Amino acid sequence: MKINRRRRLIRTFNLLDQPIKFNPFVFSRTFFMWAITGLVGGIIAGLYWIVLEHFTEFLHHFQGWMVIPTMAISGLLAGLVIHFIGDPGEIHLIVNNIRFNKGKLDPKNNPSMILSSLFCVASGGSLGPEAPLVQFTGSTGTYLGKLFRLKGEELRSLSIAGMASGFTALFGAPLGGSLFSLEILHHKHAVEYYKAIIPALVASCFSYLMFALIIHLGIGATWDLKAYHYTGVYDFAYATAFGIVGTLFGWIFIFVVKFFKKIFEYRKFPIYIKTLVGGILLGIIAFYFPLTRYFGHHEVNELINGDYTLNFLIVILIFKILAIAITVTSGWRGGFIIPLFFVGTTLGLIIHQLFPAVDTTLAIVSCMAAINACVTRTPMSTTIILGTLTGFTYFVPILFASLTGYFLAPKIPFIGSQSEKLAEE
Repeated sequence: MKINRRRRLIRTFNLLDQPIKFNPFVFSRTFFMWAITGLVGGIIAGLYWIVLEHFTEFLHHFQGWMVIPTMAISGLLAGLVIHFIGDPGEIHLIVNNIRFNKGKLDPKNNPSMILSSLFCVASGGSLGPEAPLVQFTGSTGTYLGKLFRLKGEELRSLSIAGMASGFTALFGAPLGGSLFSLEILHHKHAVEYYKAIIPALVASCFSYLMFALIIHLGIGATWDLKAYHYTGVYDFAYATAFGIVGTLFGWIFIFVVKFFKKIFEYRKFPIYIKTLVGGILLGIIAFYFPLTRYFGHHEVNELINGDYTLNFLIVILIFKILAIAITVTSGWRGGFIIPLFFVGTTLGLIIHQLFPAVDTTLAIVSCMAAINACVTRTPMSTTIILGTLTGFTYFVPILFASLTGYFLAPKIPFIGSQSEKLAEE
């Protein structure tokens, strides 16, 4: 009896002597690296957003004819920053570095990108803050990866996780931001970077949390669309039809950008001359059509809640496309995703004006999805991001429109580094 008792006691002590084992995936070194990347990315995004809002509020006081010299001077200053501090490049450079530079994003470009983009976005350029945020947070991921002595795919994954944290902070959609950071890298084979999906998702969640704490962000739709009521299977056909219209304007946008690119590259002028000329042109457009000023974050709600005539909406559509094209090609810095959503909103409202029986929300969201998927080649993430931004919970119609834009997009992608030829090289 005593022997059995002693054996049980010995087994108990042996059991207690063993270290407690936690889940090696959750409580691993790599998880904390992803989490730290997201936290730092969220802090960066939050601080950038606060500075941008205050600067925008200051420059917004210059209305009427004053908007022309304001945007001209802002363009000149942005060009001088790029000229003297260094050219930070655009979104295609980020994609190139992730794909062909072992996943490294150089932090040395951050001061130039942040300063120049603040002038461009705050003064009213038709580009959003997503590109500077992604450059900053992605390069932060690279820096942390080097700090932790990561190499190869691990370093690339942490850079992508940093990019995802930047997208998520702006869009407020952790899953959508994660997928967007993968899809935009390679439009045909999104699975090429599938190993980075979990790092990107973890970083996105922590980034969203930190960004929400800093700017007091709530959970809910950003844009005030009316509730959508499903009327039957024909809604998918409508979504596809609206997607075709959105894709058509995606083509138009791409060709307009190429046209202005030829104009601005016709002669080799210093970058600050191009940004100055771009600022003057954008100021003139904003003077006559104030709704085209800024990248569209707040202006989309103005469009939705306003009672505008068909002629006015057509004019806004034309000049917003021109404004985005001029902003992109004249050397101004920023991202074109939310501006394209503004174009899609305008297009959806025009369709509703022409065909009043059409559901306005379905038309707007379908056009938004198609034009963005056509230009950026990101149908999956576009669907999720739009569902979050608009509160449109029926993902399938958005997916139909997104896929329409994706498969009817031009063979040569708008973002040059997405080209298959580059991938083969």
